[in-house]
Amino acid sequence: MKKVVIATEKPFAAVAVDGIKNILAKAGYETVLLEKYASADEFYQAVADADALIVRSDKLTKEAVNAAPNLKIVVRAGAGYDNLDLAACSAKGIVAMNTPGQNSNAVAELALGMMIYMARNCWEPGTGAELKGKKLGIHAYGNVGKLVAALGKGFGMDVSAFDPFIAPEVMKKDGVTPVTDMTDLYANCQYVSLHIPATDQTKRSIGYDLISLMPKNGTLVNTARKEVIDEDGLLQAMTERNDLKYATDVAPDTLAKIRDCVGARIFATSKKMGAETAEANINAGLAAAQQIVDFFEKGDKKFQVNK
Repeated sequence: MKKVVIATEKPFAAVAVDGIKNILAKAGYETVLLEKYASADEFYQAVADADALIVRSDKLTKEAVNAAPNLKIVVRAGAGYDNLDLAACSAKGIVAMNTPGQNSNAVAELALGMMIYMARNCWEPGTGAELKGKKLGIHAYGNVGKLVAALGKGFGMDVSAFDPFIAPEVMKKDGVTPVTDMTDLYANCQYVSLHIPATDQTKRSIGYDLISLMPKNGTLVNTARKEVIDEDGLLQAMTERNDLKYATDVAPDTLAKIRDCVGARIFATSKKMGAETAEANINAGLAAAQQIVDFFEKGDKKFQVNK
């Protein structure tokens, strides 16, 4: 019998756990639940004889991989997977997957919510602005970017997108204007929504040169990863221009410093919350369980993120 460990420092909703267990039980697999664990040692002990592993934002380090000699597959229930040591997984022949698309609507709705929040003076008294008629730029037109574009269009926004990996025809079909030069996206859009992953190429790639290009009253929204922001460049741009705003669900390391300089023009949630909806929680967990079953029973590696 294959053993599947669900290791979640921040647990899935109970209904999601029940659904995961049901999917795995139908396949004849054993499920072991490790929730709210207090130390890495607990994690290592739990995966010691695991064939498969489901995590959320829990870190699968090289040490954890070495502690799991039987592990064949790990699924990160969510889109981002920078909490997985992919090199360590590959070295041990472990297939690493994510569950793309399952959290996308939750993140997209949050992005638009942040735009409204910043446009309406963070709910403080005073004259705010409307999203209707404003230009919205989508930086990366993947699962989340497409939904943000659709929601933006629903608000009557003029939507453009930059993504060198997506054919312009795809964007045009969605009523979105393709932009071939990233600088043009920032220079022409009052709102820019970030959806790029944190890679060696993208880390600290969004900084002064791009942010300072934004039109008057420009607002940058980041529901991606904090690592893609050059925080020094962000501070410089916002200090030089008192009309720029920044909203994110992944607080900068230097949040206190930036807030001291720019006040309410920066907003950050206390912890990453893009996928924090009941629906996303359930969807990602069930998808992770099904992907494990499909991997073992059919050899399906569709969502593999390592080689």
